[in-house]
Amino acid sequence: MAMQPGNAGADDELMIDINTTPLIDVMLVLLIMFIITIPIQTHAVKMNMPTPNNAPPPRPPAVVSIDVDFDGTIGWNGEILPDRAALEAKLATVAAMADPPEIHLRPNKLVAYKVVAMIMASAQRLGVTKIGIVGNEQFM
Repeated sequence: MAMQPGNAGADDELMIDINTTPLIDVMLVLLIMFIITIPIQTHAVKMNMPTPNNAPPPRPPAVVSIDVDFDGTIGWNGEILPDRAALEAKLATVAAMADPPEIHLRPNKLVAYKVVAMIMASAQRLGVTKIGIVGNEQFM
């Protein structure tokens, strides 16, 4: 009888498990190499800060309020305007100013859109550039 290596009484099964120790060693070496070769990142944001000046703060812009009531009545800073010609005359004076004021157009929820569109068209035609619609919370 010949001598058989291993356990003489064991079944002849093959060992299918892979030896992962060398694979883990190679993975750790690669990980360390990647960590070493990554450039160091600085977590700083370079900003150009403004220099302080002693100038007075800018004055808030002048505001003209145009209110449009539910029946189409137009108010200019609380003063009721009789017709479209009076509105256009006031808009022309605003457009002619060197530093024109802001115009806040505040339409009523129930006013017809054509009245608001007429005011905006007149302002655009006369050259008013600083105009905005305010009071939109009533439409929500």
